[in-house]
Amino acid sequence: MVLGGCQNDKDKLALANFVAPTDPADQLYNEGLANLNAGRLKEAAAKFDAIDKEHPYSEYSRKAEVMGAFAKYRMGKYDEAITTAQRYMELYPSTDDAAYAQYIIGLSYFRQIRDVTQDQKESRQTIDAMNKVIETYPDSPYVEDAKTKIRFARDQLAGKEMQVGRYYLERRDYLAAIKRFRAVVENYSNTNQIEEALARLTEAYYAMGIASEAQTAAAVLGRNYPDSKWYKDSYALLQSGGLSPSENKSSWISKAFHTVIGG
Repeated sequence: MVLGGCQNDKDKLALANFVAPTDPADQLYNEGLANLNAGRLKEAAAKFDAIDKEHPYSEYSRKAEVMGAFAKYRMGKYDEAITTAQRYMELYPSTDDAAYAQYIIGLSYFRQIRDVTQDQKESRQTIDAMNKVIETYPDSPYVEDAKTKIRFARDQLAGKEMQVGRYYLERRDYLAAIKRFRAVVENYSNTNQIEEALARLTEAYYAMGIASEAQTAAAVLGRNYPDSKWYKDSYALLQSGGLSPSENKSSWISKAFHTVIGG
């Protein structure tokens, strides 16, 4: 029994020699920052993750969480960055770095936005995440860029509506096309797609023989974008049928455009 006890003690001592000692939190954090500054992103992320595992709920763990999210974002591991930043938001929603963590979430969604021919889920997620930056942290330095990212994402959503609308228009499914173009006028009138949307409405209504709506769409287009090539095309289309732009104030087009623009 004595010999067995001595052997167990030796085994424990041998095992202890193979277990790496835990580095101090401040050392791990500074090493993480050094790796980050040197562009060694993988090593930086590993250091920040180690702090969370070895020194959970410490002050350095809190700081390492948001820096780890940033390192993963820079590595292009956007889903991991989002997960890490969301965890930070759940644990520390009122800290000084919370705005930055939320901003990283928005940036990670933004970097995954796809071409308008594909699903625009990430555009919607970008808008939601960046709106939280603006609404929850209005004095943060990330607000202006958050607004820029939202404008881009909204233009993508409008572009998707236009892409589908043109598809229906080419197939002469005018009602389905109008539904898409109407969505742009009513929901995305401050995007780059609005001029074409009004022109396409002119085209679709003209093809259906609904002259009043076609004339209204062209008139609204001409009043707000007189130098637009889309207005010139719409004007020429109406003239080919002996018509000219004329706004019907009771039209949904006139009402929707004035409501959104504030005219």
